[in-house]
Amino acid sequence: MQAKFPSESLTTMTDVVLPGETNPLNNLFGGELLARMDRAASISARRHSRRVCVTASVNNVVFNRAIPLGSVVTVESKVSRTFNTSMEIFIDVWIEDRESGIKNKANEAIYTFVAVDETGRPVPVPAIEPQTELEIQRFDAALRRKQLSLVLAGKMKPSEATELKALFV
Repeated sequence: MQAKFPSESLTTMTDVVLPGETNPLNNLFGGELLARMDRAASISARRHSRRVCVTASVNNVVFNRAIPLGSVVTVESKVSRTFNTSMEIFIDVWIEDRESGIKNKANEAIYTFVAVDETGRPVPVPAIEPQTELEIQRFDAALRRKQLSLVLAGKMKPSEATELKALFV
């Protein structure tokens, strides 16, 4: 399989926060933001693999800033690393200032998707070749995140987590 660039999977979704999507403080429900991030990440995974993709896990979500009613929200997602059949998708969430138009980062998340065939069985995905400094940082850190998840789930022995051990040596 031919390796691809992370930018080929870039997905950008922009929308406004409506009253029915807010909590009593008039901020976007966290669950609504999770759904928006899942949709964007799923498109990125599909663009990369050209397969049906399913959400395998939500590895990390950081709610740094509330997103108020009426805000213009942009969700950007991109494949940060691929493994055999899975893809780590890094998601950045931006809020656009109503007056200046300047975008400020509000939240971020990391999801894992698996590419599947027509019967739901996992299938291999193409590798990626990170290009920018940020893509390289996220690519390198992805293996550590995966090893940590596997160790915590009991699917990998701590002694086998070479990338994690390297952090402490």
